[in-house]
Amino acid sequence: MKILLFGKNGQVGWELQRSLSPLGELIALDRHSPDLCGDLTNLQGLADTVQRVRPDVIVNAAAHTAVDKAESEPELARTLNALAPGVLAQEAAKLGALLVHYSTDYVFDGSGSRPWTEADTPAPLNVYGQTKLEGEQAIQAACPHHLIFRTSWVYAAHGGNFAKTMLRLAQECERLTAIDDQFGAPTGADLLADVTVHAIRQVLRRPADAGLYHLAAGGETSWHGYAKHVLAQAERTHTAIKMVAKALDPVPTSAFPTPARRPHNSRLDTSKLQATFGLTLPPWQQGVDRMLDEVSTK
Repeated sequence: MKILLFGKNGQVGWELQRSLSPLGELIALDRHSPDLCGDLTNLQGLADTVQRVRPDVIVNAAAHTAVDKAESEPELARTLNALAPGVLAQEAAKLGALLVHYSTDYVFDGSGSRPWTEADTPAPLNVYGQTKLEGEQAIQAACPHHLIFRTSWVYAAHGGNFAKTMLRLAQECERLTAIDDQFGAPTGADLLADVTVHAIRQVLRRPADAGLYHLAAGGETSWHGYAKHVLAQAERTHTAIKMVAKALDPVPTSAFPTPARRPHNSRLDTSKLQATFGLTLPPWQQGVDRMLDEVSTK
């Protein structure tokens, strides 16, 4: 089996290089790859690359993920998040290949407190969410043989993340703040990558299981709860980290004005994915603790 991966150096792409390798021949690209086109702004180059490689599976882990920046560069966000996935879907359909793509809770408006299901109607609040929704729709229209995973609050040991930022600030500032009116589940890129492989193997055997799924770690918290857990865990198990922070204050979203509106409710109902693929998604704390162990040894 031949697998073509886009976005190899992003948080999810980095983990996918590990998890996908045992499935077959893996060709992993980023936008600077010299021989094949991994640049999602080059739509013809993407099409040519797919036809040249002729993969059995295409995994797209590349995207425009700078939520606030997308507000000022909507056309670039649309190219990366909607037009490029549409091209990949068209080329995958020509080959009969499976296309795997990642989307976001930001396709919803964040209202209410019930976890969102795949059947709920999207209503994005910002350019990022709108372009990611357009990408989903382009894939669904062009390539029936697809897996789209909506996820939320993604982090990884590789690269920057919220937990690392809070740890750094806790070593510099006596008083910290974190938003307490946005709710979701911090989800590790390693979990996304491992579940992706399980799903790919099953869908290749049972094409009827292709489709759209919500994928996030178990449980829920606020950004304040997330930060509180990170600092407590670091203080308890990583004594080499010298923290000076004495307080972590909860604040509303309005305390941090941003160009892009954020959803308050990013909870995702993952029961469809767990039932279809026979998986149990671990609590979010488990993955965060593992990530903290990994970054503390670097």
